[in-house]
Order: sequence, then structure tokens, then C-alpha cells
Amino acid sequence: MPLSLIGEFLLLAALWGSSFLFMRLGAAEFGALPTAGVRVALAALFLLPVFLVSGVWSDFRQRMGKILFVGLLNSGIPFALFAFAVMHISTGLTSILNATVPLTGAAVAWVWLKDRPDAVRATGLAIGFVGVCLLVIGKSGFSLAPGAASSGEALLAMLACLLATVCYGLAASFTKRYLTGVHPLATASGSQIGAALGLALPTWWLWPSQPVSTGAWGAMVAVALLCTSLAYILFFRIIAKAGPSKALTVTFLVPVFALFYGRLFLNEHITPWMIGCGLVIMVGTSLSTGLIKRPATGVA
Repeated sequence: MPLSLIGEFLLLAALWGSSFLFMRLGAAEFGALPTAGVRVALAALFLLPVFLVSGVWSDFRQRMGKILFVGLLNSGIPFALFAFAVMHISTGLTSILNATVPLTGAAVAWVWLKDRPDAVRATGLAIGFVGVCLLVIGKSGFSLAPGAASSGEALLAMLACLLATVCYGLAASFTKRYLTGVHPLATASGSQIGAALGLALPTWWLWPSQPVSTGAWGAMVAVALLCTSLAYILFFRIIAKAGPSKALTVTFLVPVFALFYGRLFLNEHITPWMIGCGLVIMVGTSLSTGLIKRPATGVA
């Protein structure tokens, strides 16, 4: 992998890893739904200039309804669920659960698109599922965020994370089925517009009654501009240069950065159980997505 591409790869992991920190800082004052609403609205605003790129506007106009809908699945709903989660569990734990996205994506593709995995990938799905179960049921895996009342809230937050990853999996299969061939920037920008429209009323209805601090607004601008708009563009650049399989491996680095940020800025506790279950999940994910393949055998 060229050095410049490695730099982009690490930058993307660092950006996506910081999104959990910024969501935590924003959700503490905005609340979960307004945090998601502000994030996608600002991201949509920042991404508007991409419509000037040749082919982006025409592709968006032709598939507008489907692109707007996938925005709810791929951004609106999961961003709200993760914003809720980081209010009750640590950002590091949230990021580990987020790392199951390729796992749930493979499972959804199996059920919906009949993309039946081979024995190795099926084994990976099973291993990843075991890792998730161990993380959820293991009491030492609960790492509460400041203000969380109980492990019951933590469990609900973890289930919200898993539901968000299912949304990502549904969005990936929906995109593959209905948006193949659409300019990726049309999907990226249009989906943020769709998510912003879908969350507009809930955001307005649940808007905080107290004034929001400059720090919380700064966190929302950062998560929208850096972790959403810029990260989307960077992700598609890596796909174009290295292919989707290599781009997908960024999933393994995101929790590393998220755990580091959470420890450094929020003084979050990192348990051995979290690390162990995270490794199990990553092994399962790498197998289920084909990143680790069975060695080829042949007759000499």
C-alpha cells in the first residue's frame, strides 16, 4: 500500500474514532435526537458543493427518493442510536460494538440478497456473534458513561448500538440492490440531506430548553465537518484507490482511536473484557467479510 494511501487510511480511522467523543460532548447538552439532527444537517450543508462535480447532480436527481431514504437507514437512525448510547456507556465500548458493522452487513446480505457465505465466512459470523454476546452479557464489559444510572441503561445502550449496525447493514444491501452505478458522492451528499429531512421534526420537537454551550456546538461542527463530510469523501477516495475490501479494514482501527480518545479526554475505563471481546469480534468480522481467507489448495 503506498505511503500516501496509508496516511489517508490512518486519517480516516482517526476521524471516525473521534466521532464517538464528539457525539458524547454534544449529546450531553443537545440530547440524542437533536445531536443526530444537527450532525446530519450540518454535514448536508458542508457537502452541498459536491453537487458541482460532474455527474453528481444528475445521478441524485434520477434516484432522489431512494437516496433520501437510504440516508435515514445509513445516517439518521444510527446516528441517533449512537448518540443515545454514548450518553450511557463509554465511547470506547460504543466503538467496539460499531466494529460489528461488516458482520451485520454480511448477515443482512445473506438473508436479503441471498448472498450465502461459504464455510469460512459462516464460521466468522458465528465467532463474531459469540463475541458480541460475551460483550453484552459480561458484567465486566459494562463501562458506564458519566451520568448513567445503572447497568440496565448500559444494556439498553449496547442494544441501541447493535440496532444501529443492523441499520447500516440494511442500508448497504439496499444500496447494492437499488443504487448500484450511482455516483458515490451523490449517495454520500444526498443521504445526509435525506437524514436531515427525516430528523428535522424530532430535532425541533426535542430541542433543549436551556442554551447550548459553545463547546457543544463546536463538537457538533467537528463531528459533522470532520467525521461525516470529510470522512465520507476520504472513504470513497480509498475505495477508488484500493478497493472496498482494503477500505473495510479501517473498521479495525476505529476502536483503537476511540479508546485512546475516551481515555485521554474523558478518563474512561478500559476493561480487559472489552479488549478481549473486541478481538473476538474483529476475528469474526475479518473471516465473515473475506478479509481472512482459507489458503487455496490444489492437486500438483
